[in-house]
Amino acid sequence: MAKKIILLGATGGCVDVLDTLHDINLRSPVRLYDCIGFLDDNPELHGERVLGVPVLGPFSLAGDYKAECLFATGMGSELNYFRRKEIIEGLGIGLDRFETLVHPTAAISEFAKIGSGSVIHQNVTITRDVVIGDNVLVLPNSVISHGSSVGSYSIINAGVCIAGDVEVQESCYIGANSSIRQNVVVNAHSLVGMGGVVIQDVPGASIVVGSPARVLEREAASN
Repeated sequence: MAKKIILLGATGGCVDVLDTLHDINLRSPVRLYDCIGFLDDNPELHGERVLGVPVLGPFSLAGDYKAECLFATGMGSELNYFRRKEIIEGLGIGLDRFETLVHPTAAISEFAKIGSGSVIHQNVTITRDVVIGDNVLVLPNSVISHGSSVGSYSIINAGVCIAGDVEVQESCYIGANSSIRQNVVVNAHSLVGMGGVVIQDVPGASIVVGSPARVLEREAASN
C-alpha cells in the first residue's frame, strides 16, 4: 500500500518535491506514495489546488493527521533559511514522521548516510562517507564529495560543488553554483551567496559572497 504523504508549503521549492515524488513512483514497480495535500500558512491558498493537489490548510493542522501519514518539505530561501529548524520543530510532529526522499537519478554511495526528512533532488551525487543530517534539502545537479557532512536543516542549492572533508554545519544556506574547497568549515547559520567560491572557513551566522568568498555581513541569522 502506498504511503500517504503531506507536503509542507505549497509554493516554490515545496512544489518541486511533488516532482520528486512523481518520479519515484514512475520508477518503482509499485506506487510508493500518495500525496494527499499541502499545508501552507497563506490563507489565500486554502481550498485551492496546486498541480492538482489540494491545499488542506495551515501548518498548525499537521498534528491532526494520524501517525501513518508522513511529511516532507522543500521550504526555505535565502531570506528565512535560518528559521527552518524553528518552523519544522514547531509543528509538534516527531522526526520519525518525516520521510527521506531520494530522486531516482541521484547517485548516492552505499557508504553515505542520509538523515530523516532530507530531500535529495535530480542528478545529485553524494560520494562515500558523506553524512547528511535531518531535514536537509539538496537541489539538482549538486555534488557532495567524500568525507563531507551537511548539518541538519541546511539547504544546498542547485549546482553546488562541495569538495572532500568539508563541514557544513546546521541551518546553512549554500547558494546555487557555489563551490567549497576541501577541508573548509562553514559554521552554523551562515549563507554562501550564489556563485561563491569558498576557500577558507566561514564564521558562524555570516553571509559570504564572491570569488574568493569574503564576509559581507555577520550575524546574518539574527536579521
